[in-house]
Amino acid sequence: MWKQMVPGLRMTLLLTVLTGVFYPGLVTGLCQLLFPAQANGSLVMKDGHVAGSSLIGQNFTKAEYFHPRPSAAGSDGYDATASAGSNLGPTSAKLIHGTTKTDDKKNEVVDFDGINLRLVHYCVDNGIPYDSSTPIEQFKAANGDLDDVKLIKAFNDDKSPLTFTPKAQVPADAVTGSASGLDPNISPANAQMQSQRVAKARGISADQAGEMVARFTEGRDLGFLGEPRVNVLLLNMALDQRYPLRK
Repeated sequence: MWKQMVPGLRMTLLLTVLTGVFYPGLVTGLCQLLFPAQANGSLVMKDGHVAGSSLIGQNFTKAEYFHPRPSAAGSDGYDATASAGSNLGPTSAKLIHGTTKTDDKKNEVVDFDGINLRLVHYCVDNGIPYDSSTPIEQFKAANGDLDDVKLIKAFNDDKSPLTFTPKAQVPADAVTGSASGLDPNISPANAQMQSQRVAKARGISADQAGEMVARFTEGRDLGFLGEPRVNVLLLNMALDQRYPLRK
């Protein structure tokens, strides 16, 4: 019995050292030597603190910043611990029109925003002309903000649903989320459409905002893999440095 067990124990010990200690240590050492930034999470630093990662998106919502694509990762989006897509198909009424629900306080709130609602916000926020079967002003709350619940209910109206059609082509990534919900990039077309809003909010010219977009536009990897893209976090950080907000 021992003649059979001893070689097995030796092999177990040898493989444990090789695959559990030597190989991970070698790979970790090489990564820290050759690719230290990527090996440590592609962290982005600002004023000595971690501002985020260039690989994980953040939910910018203010007018003076470029906005990321929608995210279904977590309740507020871009939750790295809850990476996921909506898992809704292209013919899903929920994906297109959105849904509402009743919260704990018996108030009707947005359950899922839907592409149509995202489209309305994108056009209104960025000054993109559109055609609407009902004036969008009728769906504004007392404070002047759009009432998302009313809009979703109007889109889901069986008898006379609200129709909303932009007069310019809106990039798909502006109204659809990624499979991970953590995509840090948007398309150059999406960024350019937002540039006038950002320029107005920062008190700069549209050409200046467009130049920043062009500066941070990355091409296809190796010239043919993927699509051109703009990293939202890096672009917004550069904006704060180049054109700081007026107090």
